[in-house]
Amino acid sequence: MGTHFIPNSGSDVARRAMSAELLDAETEAALARAWRDEGNEQALHRLVTAYLRLAIAMAAKYRRYGAPMNDLIQEAGVGLMKAASKFDPDRGVRFSTYAVWWIKASIQDYVMRNWSMVRTGSTSAQKSLFFNMRRVRAKIEAEMGLEGQDPTAHEIRAEIAKELGVPLRDVDIMDARLSGADFSLNAAQAGEEGREWVETLEDEGPQAEETVSRNSDLDRARGWLTEAFDALTDRERMIIEARKLAEQPETLESLGEKLKLSKERVRQLEAQALRKMRQRLEANHGTAAADLAATI
Repeated sequence: MGTHFIPNSGSDVARRAMSAELLDAETEAALARAWRDEGNEQALHRLVTAYLRLAIAMAAKYRRYGAPMNDLIQEAGVGLMKAASKFDPDRGVRFSTYAVWWIKASIQDYVMRNWSMVRTGSTSAQKSLFFNMRRVRAKIEAEMGLEGQDPTAHEIRAEIAKELGVPLRDVDIMDARLSGADFSLNAAQAGEEGREWVETLEDEGPQAEETVSRNSDLDRARGWLTEAFDALTDRERMIIEARKLAEQPETLESLGEKLKLSKERVRQLEAQALRKMRQRLEANHGTAAADLAATI
C-alpha cells in the first residue's frame, strides 16, 4: 500500500476532512472488501478519506504534549492507513472502531519519539505513565482534597506510583519531564490568516449513528474478551480482575501479599494471562479481534 493517500500537511488533511462523506456500514464494508480482495486503490482512498475527521479529532487530544498539530495529524493519517491495511470487514466490526486503536498507537509513538526530554519510553509501563500521569494526579488530588488532606508533592507522586504499578523513581523522572506548560488548540495555523486549529473540527462528539455502531462493536468485543477471560486459570482471572477490571486497580505489591508472591512474579503472571487472552482471541476471531479488544 503506497503512502500517496496521505496528504503532505496537516492542513491538507483538515481541508479534505471537512468535505469528506459519511459512510454507512454497507458502503464501508463494500469499500474495505474492494481494497482487500481487488487492491482497488480508489476504494481505499474513499474509505480513508471518510475517516480523516476521526483522525483529526484524535490528534487534537495530544496537542497538549507540545508536538506540532500538523505532525500529529500526519501521524494520525499514518495510523488510519495502517488500520485500512489490516481491517477485515467480515468480522462485523465498523472500521471507525477498529481504526481508533491504530490511530492512537501511531500518535502516541510519535509523541514519545519526539517529546523534547524523553529519550526512552518504549515499554508499555513507561508509555502508560507518560500518557496517564496527569489524569491520575488530578484524580488523587481530588480524592485527597475531599478527605481534607493536604499531601506533599512527594506523597502525591507515591500515590501515582501505587495507582499505576510503577516504581516511584519513574514517576519522579516523568514528573520532571511533564512539568512544561500545555499548549492550546487556539493557536493559529501557519498561512491560514489567523484561522485557529480548533476551527477545523466540525464536532468532536460522535454522531448518533456512530455511537450506535461503536456500542454494537464494543458489545461484540466484550463478548470476545469474556470468552478469552474464562479460559484463564482461577489465579490468572483473579490477577486480571484486580489489575484491569477493578474500579480502583490493585498494586502489584498488594496482590503479591494476598497471593504470597513477589511483585515481579505477579507482574509475570499478569503478562502471561494477557498473552493467553490475546492468543485465544487471535485463534478464534483473528488479529483484528485482539486489536479491537485492546481499545476497551
